[in-house]
Amino acid sequence: MKAVLFGMSLVVLAGCTTTSLVDDPVYLRVQDIEARLIRIERVFNNESLIELATNLQQLRSEMQSLRGEVETLRFETENAAERQRDLYLDIDQRLQGLEQAGPRSAALPAGAPSAAGAPGQTFAAGVAAVTDQESYDEAFALIQTRRYEEAQAAFSNFLTVHAGSALADNAQYWLAETHYVRRQFDTALPEFEKIIDAYPQSAKLPDALLKIGYCHFELERWDAARDVLRQVERLFPNTAAAQLATERLQRLAQEAG
Repeated sequence: MKAVLFGMSLVVLAGCTTTSLVDDPVYLRVQDIEARLIRIERVFNNESLIELATNLQQLRSEMQSLRGEVETLRFETENAAERQRDLYLDIDQRLQGLEQAGPRSAALPAGAPSAAGAPGQTFAAGVAAVTDQESYDEAFALIQTRRYEEAQAAFSNFLTVHAGSALADNAQYWLAETHYVRRQFDTALPEFEKIIDAYPQSAKLPDALLKIGYCHFELERWDAARDVLRQVERLFPNTAAAQLATERLQRLAQEAG
């Protein structure tokens, strides 16, 4: 009987005995998994930072590239007006060359008094005749060399002396242009408008109307600029003036809303 009781006591004591956490394999396994998770999280976080740094560097490179493109566009925009003027000058010069190649007036009848002169000629006592073409060419040469103030005076004089010339509408256009290129938009505007009023059949009409729109734009008269530029599109479709009007309307939409 004593032996049985002794055995039961050993069983109870064995059941009450617990294993230390340090030696518990389950606990150790959990600790190992937790440590591995911590390492994985650190690696993941480091990779995210690396990815962010890489993306940031790419954005900086793209910004530098875009900055270069903006500078190029700015340069082209600043020089666009100058190139446009050169184009107009070149076209006008070529047209004048064609006009000079053809007969401008019939020959004077034999025996006609020289004092009467031919159309487009100016006489003064003791001074050789100066034709409207010669006077126009002299003024136009000043435009080509960008002597705009002198060109303004020359074209004004032309319009006084040769008011009835076939070149009067061109002279009026370039007179207005001498003010426009010097950014005297308040003065250029009424000069361009004179072409619309005085020379409604002029070949310069599309360009004059376009420049009227440009003047309103530069003076920040947005509604007036929009109306005139739309007139250019409507009245002169499929022309260089219409294309320039469309481009300026797009710019106007961006700047004025």
